[in-house]
Amino acid sequence: MLIAQITDLHVVGDGELCQGRVPTNAQLQEAVAHVNRLDPRPDVVLATGDLTDHGTAEEYAALRPILAALLPPVYLIPGNHDHRDVFLEAFADHAYLPRPGAAFAHYVVDEYPVRLVGLDTTVLGEPHGALCDERLAWLDATLGAAPHRPTLVFMHHPPFRTGIRWVDAMGLHGGRKMEAIVACHPQVERIVCGHVHRPIQTAWGGTVACTAPSVSHAQVALDLSEASGFDIAYAVEPRAVQLHLRDPQYGFVSHVSYVSGPYETYPSANAASARERFQRHYEELRRTEFDAAPPPRGR
Repeated sequence: MLIAQITDLHVVGDGELCQGRVPTNAQLQEAVAHVNRLDPRPDVVLATGDLTDHGTAEEYAALRPILAALLPPVYLIPGNHDHRDVFLEAFADHAYLPRPGAAFAHYVVDEYPVRLVGLDTTVLGEPHGALCDERLAWLDATLGAAPHRPTLVFMHHPPFRTGIRWVDAMGLHGGRKMEAIVACHPQVERIVCGHVHRPIQTAWGGTVACTAPSVSHAQVALDLSEASGFDIAYAVEPRAVQLHLRDPQYGFVSHVSYVSGPYETYPSANAASARERFQRHYEELRRTEFDAAPPPRGR
Protein backbone atom coordinates (compact mmCIF):
# COMPACT_ATOMS: atom_id res chain seq x y z
CA MET A 1 0.00 0.00 0.00
CA LEU A 2 1.26 3.46 -0.90
CA ILE A 3 0.10 6.48 1.11
CA ALA A 4 0.77 10.08 0.08
CA GLN A 5 0.81 12.68 2.85
CA ILE A 6 0.22 16.35 2.13
CA THR A 7 0.27 18.82 4.98
CA ASP A 8 0.09 22.49 5.93
CA LEU A 9 -1.74 23.58 2.81
CA HIS A 10 -2.70 27.02 4.23
CA VAL A 11 -5.23 27.70 1.51
CA VAL A 12 -6.57 31.28 1.45
CA GLY A 13 -9.44 32.98 -0.33
CA ASP A 14 -9.43 33.15 -4.10
CA GLY A 15 -7.06 35.84 -5.36
CA GLU A 16 -5.23 36.17 -2.02
CA LEU A 17 -1.68 35.33 -0.91
CA CYS A 18 -0.90 33.58 2.36
CA GLN A 19 0.80 36.07 4.71
CA GLY A 20 0.66 38.49 1.80
CA ARG A 21 3.43 36.73 -0.13
CA VAL A 22 2.97 32.96 -0.63
CA PRO A 23 0.69 31.65 -3.44
CA THR A 24 -0.40 28.62 -1.42
CA ASN A 25 -3.49 27.86 -3.52
CA ALA A 26 -1.46 27.61 -6.73
CA GLN A 27 1.25 25.62 -4.97
CA LEU A 28 -1.35 23.14 -3.69
CA GLN A 29 -2.67 22.74 -7.24
CA GLU A 30 0.86 21.86 -8.34
CA ALA A 31 1.17 19.35 -5.48
CA VAL A 32 -2.13 17.73 -6.49
CA ALA A 33 -0.91 17.41 -10.08
CA HIS A 34 2.35 15.94 -8.75
CA VAL A 35 0.49 13.29 -6.73
CA ASN A 36 -1.64 12.41 -9.75
CA ARG A 37 1.50 11.86 -11.87
CA LEU A 38 3.18 9.50 -9.42
CA ASP A 39 3.82 5.94 -10.63
CA PRO A 40 2.62 3.90 -8.90
CA ARG A 41 -0.27 6.14 -7.98
CA PRO A 42 -0.89 6.34 -4.21
CA ASP A 43 -3.81 4.34 -2.87
CA VAL A 44 -4.86 7.21 -0.61
CA VAL A 45 -3.86 10.76 0.29
CA LEU A 46 -3.78 11.96 3.89
CA ALA A 47 -4.02 15.72 4.46
CA THR A 48 -2.67 16.30 7.97
CA GLY A 49 -3.99 19.68 8.96
CA ASP A 50 -3.69 23.41 8.45
CA LEU A 51 -5.83 22.87 5.41
CA THR A 52 -6.62 26.59 5.40
CA ASP A 53 -4.91 29.64 6.85
CA HIS A 54 -7.79 31.10 8.88
CA GLY A 55 -10.47 28.38 8.96
CA THR A 56 -13.11 30.44 7.17
CA ALA A 57 -15.94 29.19 4.98
CA GLU A 58 -14.46 31.15 2.07
CA GLU A 59 -11.13 29.36 2.40
CA TYR A 60 -12.74 25.92 2.59
CA ALA A 61 -14.76 26.83 -0.50
CA ALA A 62 -11.47 27.56 -2.27
CA LEU A 63 -9.93 24.33 -0.97
CA ARG A 64 -12.66 21.94 -2.11
CA PRO A 65 -12.18 22.17 -5.91
CA ILE A 66 -8.40 21.91 -5.59
CA LEU A 67 -8.63 18.69 -3.58
CA ALA A 68 -11.39 17.39 -5.85
CA ALA A 69 -8.79 17.10 -8.63
CA LEU A 70 -6.93 14.38 -6.69
CA LEU A 71 -7.30 10.99 -8.36
CA PRO A 72 -6.77 8.93 -5.17
CA PRO A 73 -9.27 9.32 -2.30
CA VAL A 74 -8.28 11.94 0.28
CA TYR A 75 -8.81 11.88 4.05
CA LEU A 76 -8.67 15.15 5.97
CA ILE A 77 -7.79 16.06 9.54
CA PRO A 78 -7.80 19.64 10.91
CA GLY A 79 -4.83 21.61 12.24
CA ASN A 80 -4.47 24.65 14.47
CA HIS A 81 -5.17 27.04 11.56
CA ASP A 82 -8.47 25.28 10.89
CA HIS A 83 -11.82 25.75 12.62
CA ARG A 84 -13.30 22.37 13.49
CA ASP A 85 -16.98 23.34 13.17
CA VAL A 86 -16.52 25.23 9.90
CA PHE A 87 -14.35 22.39 8.55
CA LEU A 88 -16.93 19.71 9.35
CA GLU A 89 -19.69 21.80 7.82
CA ALA A 90 -17.66 22.46 4.67
CA PHE A 91 -16.92 18.75 4.17
CA ALA A 92 -20.20 17.33 5.47
CA ASP A 93 -20.43 15.17 2.33
CA HIS A 94 -17.24 13.30 3.28
CA ALA A 95 -18.83 10.21 4.80
CA TYR A 96 -15.80 9.20 6.87
CA LEU A 97 -15.92 12.42 8.91
CA PRO A 98 -18.12 12.84 11.98
CA ARG A 99 -21.19 14.96 11.52
CA PRO A 100 -21.05 18.75 11.92
CA GLY A 101 -21.19 19.75 15.57
CA ALA A 102 -19.13 16.76 16.75
CA ALA A 103 -16.82 17.42 19.68
CA PHE A 104 -13.80 16.08 17.77
CA ALA A 105 -13.03 15.37 14.13
CA HIS A 106 -11.36 11.97 14.45
CA TYR A 107 -12.34 8.72 12.76
CA VAL A 108 -11.17 5.32 11.49
CA VAL A 109 -10.88 4.07 7.90
CA ASP A 110 -10.96 0.28 7.78
CA GLU A 111 -11.24 -0.67 4.12
CA TYR A 112 -7.52 -0.78 3.26
CA PRO A 113 -4.76 -3.26 4.09
CA VAL A 114 -3.56 -0.70 6.66
CA ARG A 115 -6.02 0.67 9.21
CA LEU A 116 -6.00 4.48 9.11
CA VAL A 117 -6.77 6.35 12.35
CA GLY A 118 -7.24 10.10 12.04
CA LEU A 119 -6.73 11.88 15.37
CA ASP A 120 -7.96 15.44 16.04
CA THR A 121 -5.41 17.34 18.19
CA THR A 122 -6.77 20.87 17.70
CA VAL A 123 -7.70 23.38 20.40
CA LEU A 124 -10.02 26.12 19.16
CA GLY A 125 -8.21 29.45 18.91
CA GLU A 126 -4.84 28.08 20.10
CA PRO A 127 -1.70 27.20 18.13
CA HIS A 128 -0.80 24.26 20.39
CA GLY A 129 -2.53 20.90 20.35
CA ALA A 130 -3.98 18.74 23.10
CA LEU A 131 -5.06 15.20 23.78
CA CYS A 132 -7.50 15.32 26.68
CA ASP A 133 -8.58 12.24 28.59
CA GLU A 134 -11.60 11.82 26.30
CA ARG A 135 -9.48 11.82 23.17
CA LEU A 136 -6.90 9.50 24.68
CA ALA A 137 -9.62 7.06 25.77
CA TRP A 138 -11.03 7.10 22.23
CA LEU A 139 -7.59 6.33 20.79
CA ASP A 140 -6.95 3.49 23.26
CA ALA A 141 -10.34 1.92 22.58
CA THR A 142 -9.97 2.35 18.81
CA LEU A 143 -6.56 0.69 18.74
CA GLY A 144 -7.75 -2.05 21.08
CA ALA A 145 -10.64 -2.90 18.75
CA ALA A 146 -8.26 -4.25 16.07
CA PRO A 147 -5.05 -5.40 17.78
CA HIS A 148 -3.82 -7.46 14.82
CA ARG A 149 -4.42 -4.96 12.02
CA PRO A 150 -1.39 -2.96 10.86
CA THR A 151 -2.26 0.63 11.74
CA LEU A 152 -1.13 4.14 10.84
CA VAL A 153 -2.20 7.09 13.00
CA PHE A 154 -2.27 10.51 11.32
CA MET A 155 -2.61 13.81 13.17
CA HIS A 156 -1.50 17.45 12.96
CA HIS A 157 0.66 18.18 16.04
CA PRO A 158 3.68 15.89 16.52
CA PRO A 159 3.76 14.18 19.94
CA PHE A 160 7.52 14.73 20.41
CA ARG A 161 10.01 17.58 20.80
CA THR A 162 11.61 18.57 17.50
CA GLY A 163 14.39 20.83 18.80
CA ILE A 164 13.03 23.88 16.93
CA ARG A 165 11.97 25.80 20.00
CA TRP A 166 9.32 28.17 18.68
CA VAL A 167 7.56 25.24 17.02
CA ASP A 168 7.85 23.12 20.17
CA ALA A 169 6.23 25.97 22.12
CA MET A 170 3.15 25.18 20.00
CA GLY A 171 3.50 21.47 20.70
CA LEU A 172 1.11 18.77 21.85
CA HIS A 173 -0.17 18.61 25.43
CA GLY A 174 -0.79 14.95 26.28
CA GLY A 175 1.85 13.54 23.96
CA ARG A 176 3.52 11.53 26.71
CA LYS A 177 0.19 9.94 27.66
CA MET A 178 -0.39 9.09 24.01
CA GLU A 179 3.07 7.53 23.85
CA ALA A 180 2.22 5.21 26.75
CA ILE A 181 -0.99 4.15 24.98
CA VAL A 182 0.68 3.53 21.63
CA ALA A 183 3.43 1.50 23.32
CA CYS A 184 0.70 -0.95 24.41
CA HIS A 185 -0.50 -1.42 20.82
CA PRO A 186 2.37 -2.87 18.76
CA GLN A 187 0.25 -2.97 15.59
CA VAL A 188 0.78 0.81 15.24
CA GLU A 189 3.48 0.98 12.57
CA ARG A 190 3.72 4.72 12.05
CA ILE A 191 2.55 8.06 13.47
CA VAL A 192 2.50 10.74 10.74
CA CYS A 193 2.08 14.43 11.55
CA GLY A 194 2.23 17.91 10.05
CA HIS A 195 2.55 21.29 11.79
CA VAL A 196 6.34 21.62 11.57
CA HIS A 197 6.73 22.21 7.79
CA ARG A 198 9.81 19.96 7.85
CA PRO A 199 10.58 16.22 7.50
CA ILE A 200 11.58 14.95 10.97
CA GLN A 201 11.48 11.44 12.44
CA THR A 202 12.12 9.78 15.78
CA ALA A 203 11.71 6.45 17.56
CA TRP A 204 8.68 6.91 19.79
CA GLY A 205 6.29 4.67 21.70
CA GLY A 206 7.71 1.49 20.19
CA THR A 207 7.16 2.77 16.66
CA VAL A 208 8.28 5.66 14.44
CA ALA A 209 6.75 9.12 14.59
CA CYS A 210 7.45 11.63 11.83
CA THR A 211 6.46 14.98 10.40
CA ALA A 212 6.23 15.96 6.73
CA PRO A 213 7.31 19.03 4.78
CA SER A 214 4.67 21.49 3.65
CA VAL A 215 3.33 21.57 0.11
CA SER A 216 4.03 25.33 0.32
CA HIS A 217 7.42 27.02 -0.16
CA ALA A 218 7.10 28.35 3.41
CA GLN A 219 9.09 25.65 5.20
CA VAL A 220 10.06 26.25 8.82
CA ALA A 221 13.69 27.36 8.97
CA LEU A 222 15.97 24.80 10.58
CA ASP A 223 17.27 26.52 13.73
CA LEU A 224 18.28 24.35 16.68
CA SER A 225 20.09 27.09 18.60
CA GLU A 226 19.25 28.20 22.11
CA ALA A 227 19.91 31.87 21.35
CA SER A 228 17.58 32.39 18.39
CA GLY A 229 15.41 29.30 18.62
CA PHE A 230 12.30 31.24 19.68
CA ASP A 231 12.41 33.56 16.66
CA ILE A 232 9.78 32.67 14.06
CA ALA A 233 11.47 32.14 10.70
CA TYR A 234 10.57 30.45 7.44
CA ALA A 235 12.77 29.27 4.60
CA VAL A 236 12.04 29.16 0.88
CA GLU A 237 12.88 25.49 0.49
CA PRO A 238 11.53 22.88 -1.95
CA ARG A 239 7.92 21.86 -1.47
CA ALA A 240 7.30 18.16 -1.02
CA VAL A 241 4.88 15.30 -0.53
CA GLN A 242 5.71 12.53 1.92
CA LEU A 243 5.22 8.98 0.64
CA HIS A 244 4.74 6.06 3.02
CA LEU A 245 5.19 2.71 1.29
CA ARG A 246 4.24 -0.36 3.29
CA ASP A 247 6.68 -3.19 2.70
CA PRO A 248 5.33 -6.59 3.80
CA GLN A 249 8.61 -7.45 5.52
CA TYR A 250 9.71 -4.10 6.95
CA GLY A 251 6.51 -2.16 7.56
CA PHE A 252 6.45 1.45 6.42
CA VAL A 253 9.32 2.93 4.43
CA SER A 254 8.97 6.69 3.93
CA HIS A 255 10.23 8.92 1.12
CA VAL A 256 10.16 12.64 0.34
CA SER A 257 8.85 13.40 -3.16
CA TYR A 258 9.68 16.98 -4.15
CA VAL A 259 7.18 19.16 -5.98
CA SER A 260 9.07 21.39 -8.43
CA GLY A 261 6.86 22.16 -11.37
CA PRO A 262 7.25 19.59 -14.18
CA TYR A 263 8.45 16.35 -12.68
CA GLU A 264 11.50 15.24 -14.66
CA THR A 265 13.78 12.21 -14.41
CA TYR A 266 16.64 11.19 -16.66
CA PRO A 267 18.44 7.84 -17.03
CA SER A 268 22.06 7.22 -16.17
CA ALA A 269 24.47 7.00 -19.08
CA ASN A 270 25.10 3.33 -18.34
CA ALA A 271 21.49 2.42 -17.47
CA ALA A 272 21.05 -0.09 -20.29
CA SER A 273 24.16 -2.10 -19.46
CA ALA A 274 23.44 -2.06 -15.71
CA ARG A 275 19.79 -3.12 -15.91
CA GLU A 276 20.34 -6.88 -16.24
CA ARG A 277 23.02 -6.89 -13.51
CA PHE A 278 20.80 -4.93 -11.12
CA GLN A 279 17.86 -7.25 -11.76
CA ARG A 280 20.01 -10.29 -11.02
CA HIS A 281 21.41 -8.84 -7.79
CA TYR A 282 17.97 -7.66 -6.68
CA GLU A 283 16.53 -11.17 -7.07
CA GLU A 284 19.39 -12.57 -4.98
CA LEU A 285 18.87 -9.98 -2.25
CA ARG A 286 15.13 -10.50 -2.31
CA ARG A 287 15.63 -14.22 -1.68
CA THR A 288 18.30 -13.91 1.01
CA GLU A 289 17.37 -10.62 2.70
CA PHE A 290 14.27 -8.67 1.67
CA ASP A 291 11.76 -11.55 1.76
CA ALA A 292 13.57 -13.56 4.44
CA ALA A 293 12.10 -13.80 7.92
CA PRO A 294 14.04 -11.78 10.52
CA PRO A 295 16.16 -13.81 12.95
CA PRO A 296 14.83 -14.48 16.47
CA ARG A 297 15.47 -11.64 18.90
CA GLY A 298 18.66 -11.89 20.92
CA ARG A 299 20.65 -13.79 18.32
